[in-house]
Amino acid sequence: MTDDRVDEEFLRLTGPLRRELLAHCYRMLGSVHDAEDLVQETYLRAWRSYGGFEGRSSLRTWLHRIATRTCLTALESRGKRPLPTGLGGSSSDPDDALLERREVPWLEPVPDTVVDHDPATIVTSRESTRLALVAALQHLPPRQRAVLILRDVLRWRASEVAEALETTTAAVNSMLQRARAQIEEVAPSEDGVVEPTAPQQRELLERYVRAFEVKDIAAIVEMFTADAVWEMPPFTGWYRGPEHIGRLVETRCPAGPGDMRLVRTEANGQPAFAVYMRGENDVFRPFHLQVLTLTGSGVSHVAAFFDPRLFATFGLPDVQPAESRCPVR
Repeated sequence: MTDDRVDEEFLRLTGPLRRELLAHCYRMLGSVHDAEDLVQETYLRAWRSYGGFEGRSSLRTWLHRIATRTCLTALESRGKRPLPTGLGGSSSDPDDALLERREVPWLEPVPDTVVDHDPATIVTSRESTRLALVAALQHLPPRQRAVLILRDVLRWRASEVAEALETTTAAVNSMLQRARAQIEEVAPSEDGVVEPTAPQQRELLERYVRAFEVKDIAAIVEMFTADAVWEMPPFTGWYRGPEHIGRLVETRCPAGPGDMRLVRTEANGQPAFAVYMRGENDVFRPFHLQVLTLTGSGVSHVAAFFDPRLFATFGLPDVQPAESRCPVR
């Protein structure tokens, strides 16, 4: 077979797996930007080795093995990517000064458009990329993280994981036990988390948009659960409870009524909003990106990411005209 035909075959067979490889690297790294780089590196390594691929495992397994090793190599020189709640401090007072730390490599959300969320395949299930779970994974040492993802998300056998990590099955089982125990300590339960598809959830999101766009603090407070959490990297503080969240928005958000526009998107299998702020000439420009967790009783968590790069990552426009409105889907 000629080199051109080999290249064509490689691209035809491996191309459809790119999204799930991106999801895998994102779970490992906690950064969509790093994940994209490592998927590129994975494909480069796989292309160089494709001539020696003997088919003893599936092509999917072979690529995930390469991607896992690529991620582990990258993690040798990188620390975990936390959210503010993962820094170990207690909740903050909304009247305290905000502390910003842009040097911290914060956890990033991932757009649903770049990773598959096909309910028929566990590889790309929504639960495996939920923000809370990806944040919890960052607490694990890299090899434990890899073992947990390969065993509990990709459903590999222990022997397959051992081969991928060049270790023993006994070592894999031991790492999996420790990883599961630690995840149970830091990851919130999925019980009570609901998808925003039911009519009452749609109505909640519509009220959320209206409340923020007119900066109705009483309405904002009403939508949060009693133990709701608000955090906003790169600011290190995090805030618990509706009253504290309302106070934070009232006193720290520079917008007045009508100064914000919320544009619906999806991240980590969860509802999200790109928030634009009114600027010169009444043009609305990127402010931050919110990822929401909903329960049957309201909004239980908001991660507001003040990283303007994310607007391009999510395919969002640089500006919104003053008259623009984006309905909640």
